[in-house]
Amino acid sequence: KPAKIPPILYIQQLVQRSDTEGCSYATFSGCLDGEGNVHEFDSRWRTEDCDDCSCSKTGIGCCTSYMTPVDYDEEKCQSIFNKETCSYKVVEKDDHSKECPVHSWVG
Repeated sequence: KPAKIPPILYIQQLVQRSDTEGCSYATFSGCLDGEGNVHEFDSRWRTEDCDDCSCSKTGIGCCTSYMTPVDYDEEKCQSIFNKETCSYKVVEKDDHSKECPVHSWVG
């Protein structure tokens, strides 16, 4: 399922061009994400929330970088999210050293 998408904003940079008309042109040079970080066009990054994002001339797009377990024994097991690896592990509630089988993932 798609992640929440940060607001699509652009950074404007005024570029002076000296041509016969003596005009100035405003050009877009990148994207500004919801955290206030500037990203160049055609760049990719991973957020602290484990979303994979990209900046293009049409804006910022983000999706989750991980799969979420949905079909496992919820009475016996629990899913634990590891923010460092951006992944879930499904383990027994009484013994976290024992992994549980997962039959279906979404994401």
